[in-house]
Amino acid sequence: MTLQKLYSYTRQCIQQFDLIQDGDKIAIGISGGKDSLALLYALAGLRKFMPQKFHIMAVTADLGFGEFDLSGIKKLCEELEVEYHVIKTDIAEILNQKVQKGTYCAMCAKLRKGAINSFAKEHGCNKVAYAHHQDDMIETMMLSLIYEGQFYCFGPKTYYKEADITVIRPLINIPEKNIIGFRNKYELPCVKNPCPHDGITRRQYVKKLVAQISRENPGAKTKMYNAILKDKIYEWD
Repeated sequence: MTLQKLYSYTRQCIQQFDLIQDGDKIAIGISGGKDSLALLYALAGLRKFMPQKFHIMAVTADLGFGEFDLSGIKKLCEELEVEYHVIKTDIAEILNQKVQKGTYCAMCAKLRKGAINSFAKEHGCNKVAYAHHQDDMIETMMLSLIYEGQFYCFGPKTYYKEADITVIRPLINIPEKNIIGFRNKYELPCVKNPCPHDGITRRQYVKKLVAQISRENPGAKTKMYNAILKDKIYEWD
């Protein structure tokens, strides 16, 4: 996927779901993976020629799992002229002491997003952008169906009343394979996740399951994604 195609996908999603308005200040959650770095590229470029005038900054939550070299991301932010912050947290310690194995990943995600949302609000942001893509939506729906017995998926835009902040997901129209292509083409400075549970989660199991379904039923992923949008199984603002 080229940079121009990334811009096109992202702008289409912003317009389709009314994600960005004039005057928004948006914190981009940067995990260090390909998805969040693609989102960084997209919003850094679009702010220059979209009709809406908005500001961005990038934020990474250091969970405390160990070595986490962010120098490549810092350099990229400088090149893109994006303010970059790293939040030091004790999330790893909290998880190791208080959380049972079965709920580890869910609690980690909640704590990480809570730290980023709070930091963003403290720095004058009214929105936080996360890099969930099309495959993430499908996998979340399948996780909910298999493990919770309900049809659920996050929406393109969610307002959190308690935090008084809106979360947007401008990449949900993009298949993961396209983002992988973008990462390879532009040599994104990805950082390996230091979490000891990386790659052995329920989501990884569901990712493999969806891939198998797709291999055996060509076009299945597209149909599942369209079903999510058509039936609105997530809550709209």
